[in-house]
Amino acid sequence: MPISKQISVFLENKPGRLANVLSALAGEKVNLNAMTVMAGQDTGVLRFVSDDKAKAHTALKNLGTRFSEADVVLLELRNQPGAMAHVCETLAGQHINVEYAYSGPGGRNGKSIGVFKVSNTEKAARILTDSPNNLRRRMGRRPMHTRGTPGY
Repeated sequence: MPISKQISVFLENKPGRLANVLSALAGEKVNLNAMTVMAGQDTGVLRFVSDDKAKAHTALKNLGTRFSEADVVLLELRNQPGAMAHVCETLAGQHINVEYAYSGPGGRNGKSIGVFKVSNTEKAARILTDSPNNLRRRMGRRPMHTRGTPGY
């Protein structure tokens, strides 16, 4: 970890389409560690990370559903306020854009999984893993945007 593949599934924005995909994944025993769904007027996108890409591909191919893969950064985070904010601040400090992010309960020992689609995956992974002690130590601090700033 932390670079992994995310699967994006393209769906018609109609009742039952998401349920069909999720049921097919469940039928193949695909566990979703984190997921998000975004909908537009006519189409939607289901994005998820799973421990078993091969089974996910099988389920989606059997449905005839369009999908793609993208590299994302996965991090196990404490399930506490400010955890994702700290990661985003760290990335911003290194001039890495976060295109989108989401989380899920896929972590161990009460932790969550943060999924980050970023402008430079390799650099982000290096930054977030090169100094894990610094990252962990600062995770308990308040986010920078709330420290010592007036309440605008």
